[in-house]
Amino acid sequence: MAQSQFSSDDQLAINTLRFLSADMVQKANSGHPGLPLGAAPMAYVLWSRFLKFDSHNPSWPDRDRFILSAGHGSALLYSLLHVYGYDLPMSELKNFRQLGSKTPGHPESTLVPGIEVTTGPLGQGFANGVGVAIAEAFLSERYGHEIIDHYTYAIVSDGDLMEGIASEAASLAGHLKLGKLIYLYDDNQISLDGPTSLAFTENVPERFQSYGWHTITVKDGNDLAEIEQAIRLAQQETQKPSLISVKTIIGFGSPQQGTNKVHGNPLGEENLKKTKEYFGWNPDEAFYIPTQAKALFDSQIATGKKRYGEWQSKFDAYAKANPSKATAFETSFNGGLPEDWDINFPVFNADESIATREASGKVLELIKKNVPWVIGGSADLASSNSTPGKGEDSFQPEHYDKSNIWFGVREHAMGGILNGIAAHGGARTYGGTFLTFSDYMRGAIRLAALTEVPVTYIFTHDSIGLGEDGPTHQPVEHVTALRAIPNLAVIRPADANETAEAWRIAIQREKGPVALILTRQKLPIIDQQKFAPASNVSKGAYILNDSDTAPDIILIATGSEVQLILGAQQKLQKEGIAARVVSMPSFELFEKQTKEYRDSVLPPSNHKRLAVEAGITQAWYKYITAEGDVIGIDRFGESGPGDEVLRHFGFTIENVYQRAKALLNK
Repeated sequence: MAQSQFSSDDQLAINTLRFLSADMVQKANSGHPGLPLGAAPMAYVLWSRFLKFDSHNPSWPDRDRFILSAGHGSALLYSLLHVYGYDLPMSELKNFRQLGSKTPGHPESTLVPGIEVTTGPLGQGFANGVGVAIAEAFLSERYGHEIIDHYTYAIVSDGDLMEGIASEAASLAGHLKLGKLIYLYDDNQISLDGPTSLAFTENVPERFQSYGWHTITVKDGNDLAEIEQAIRLAQQETQKPSLISVKTIIGFGSPQQGTNKVHGNPLGEENLKKTKEYFGWNPDEAFYIPTQAKALFDSQIATGKKRYGEWQSKFDAYAKANPSKATAFETSFNGGLPEDWDINFPVFNADESIATREASGKVLELIKKNVPWVIGGSADLASSNSTPGKGEDSFQPEHYDKSNIWFGVREHAMGGILNGIAAHGGARTYGGTFLTFSDYMRGAIRLAALTEVPVTYIFTHDSIGLGEDGPTHQPVEHVTALRAIPNLAVIRPADANETAEAWRIAIQREKGPVALILTRQKLPIIDQQKFAPASNVSKGAYILNDSDTAPDIILIATGSEVQLILGAQQKLQKEGIAARVVSMPSFELFEKQTKEYRDSVLPPSNHKRLAVEAGITQAWYKYITAEGDVIGIDRFGESGPGDEVLRHFGFTIENVYQRAKALLNK
C-alpha cells in the first residue's frame, strides 16, 4: 500500500485531539494532559490510516482492537471516540472525571462502546492485548480468515513496561509468535515522579527482541510519515509481535513539556492558553472542533461503515456456505452456548471418593468437547489443577486452532490475558493455579469483576489439607480475600457433584467471573438419594440434611468440611439433639436469593449456629450471629501430611461435635 500524504488538515485533526483532551483535564482540574499532547500524532495515524472499525457497529466481531494500556491518558481515548462517532457526546467530554459520567479517570469498557478493556493499573492493558490477540488467532483458525482477520493495537507507556505483568505477557506473546499484535510505545522518558532514568535504564528494544518481538524505533513522535511507515513494517512481520518505540515529548507544546509536571496535573489556565498559542489555536476557544478536522473525521467514519458493509456481505455468503459454523459464530459472539452443551453432564456415584479438582477436570473435559470455543490453560500446573494438558491439543505457533494454553509460570500475566480473551468476544476462557497464587492474579481478578467479563478461575489445593508443602502453599486467608471482591462468585464445592454444578454456573455466567475453590485431597461423594441434590449449589447455600424437628443447632460448612458437619450431625442426633446441616458453597450466590429463602435456610430465630471452614474466620460472623461459633484457622498452617495437619487444627468430626455441644451448653 502506498504511503499516505499528510496535509495541514491532518495536523489540525491532531491538534483537535490534543486540545479536546487538555480542555477535559483543565475543566475537571484533574487528570493527565501530558500523554495526549505527546501521543496524539501516533494515535491519529493509527486511527485514520490503519484501524478497522465502524462506530455505528461497535461490536463488529472483525474490528481491529485498540487498547490504551496507559489508561491515565484516558482523555485521549475519549477524544478519539467522540470525533470518530461513538456514543460519547461532547457533554460527556465536558463531564470528564465527574460523578456519574461515562468519562472516568481511567477507561471502563462497560460504559462506552469502543473501549475494549478497562485499563488503569499499569501493565494490565498490555497483558489484555496479548489475550485479545490469542483470541483472534484461535477464532480465525476456527471460523476462517475470511471473517476473522484483524489486528490488536495498543499504546503502552514506560509505566506499563516497568510492571512485571508486562514482562510475563511479552515473553509469552513472543513465544506464541502473535504477529498481529502491534504495540506503540510512548517513549517519553518521564514517569510521574520524574525522569525514568531514576529507575528505568534498560535497553527496551533489546529486551523485547530477546522475548522474540520485532522492534522498530520512530525517532520523532511528531513525524506522521515515519509513524505510518513503522506501522506498515510491523504489519509485514507476521511471525513476531511488534513493539514500535515512538520517541515523544510529554506535554509537547506546553511550557512544561518534557517534565513530570505535565504528567499528572492540569496545565493551568495560563499554560493551556500558551500551549494553544504555540499551535496557532485560539487560546479562548475550548472544546472546539474545526470544520476541516470534522470533515476528515467524518470521511474516516464513512470508510469504516463501508468496510463493515463489505465484511457483512462476506459473512452472509459464508453463512450460506457454512450454516453450522455461522450459527456457532453468532452464538459464541452473542455469549451463548450450543443447545446441547450439557449433554451427558457428569453425575458422580456415591460409592466413590474423588478430589474436587479431579471432578472439575472431568467436567471441564466434557464442556470443552461440547463447547468448542472454550479456551484456557494453567500456569504450569495442568496436572495439579486437573486441567486439560495434552501436548497435541496445545495452542502453539502453527496450531492456533488448539484450545489448551500453556501459560508457563506466569500467574500475573495469565490473569490479564484471560481478561483479554474474554473481552474479545467469541470465546469462553478459564485459567488454573494453586489457590495461594491467586494473590499474584488479584489485580486482574478485580478488573474482571469490575468489567463483568465471564472468566472462570480454577483454584486448587484449597486449604491446609494440601499438606507437606507447608504454610507458603497452604491458603488460609485466600477464600475470604476473594469473597471481598464485588461481583466475583466464589464457589467452594463439597464434593464432585457440587463441583459439576459449580461448573454449570460458571459456564453460563454472562456478567462477571467465577472462582472455583477445589481440593487436592479426595472427598466422599454425598449420596443425592439420601440428601438434598447438588443442583442447589445455584442457591449458594441450602439445607443438605435437616432434622426431623425444629433444629436446636445449625451446622454450616463449605468444601471438604461439609463431610465433617454431616458426621457431627449423626453423633448429635444419637443424643436426641436436632441439628440442621447447611452446605454453603457460595456466599455471593446465597446473597442473591430472596430474603424468604435465606431465612428458610438460616432462620433468624435460631441463633445457635456453628460454621466450619479451613480458613480464617473473619467472613463467617455475618452468618453465625452473636451466639454462634466458628471452627477455622486464624494463623498460618504447618508442613505435614494433609490429614495430620487437618487433625492438628481441629478439623475432625469429633471436634465439630464437641464444639457444637459446647455451643448448646452456653
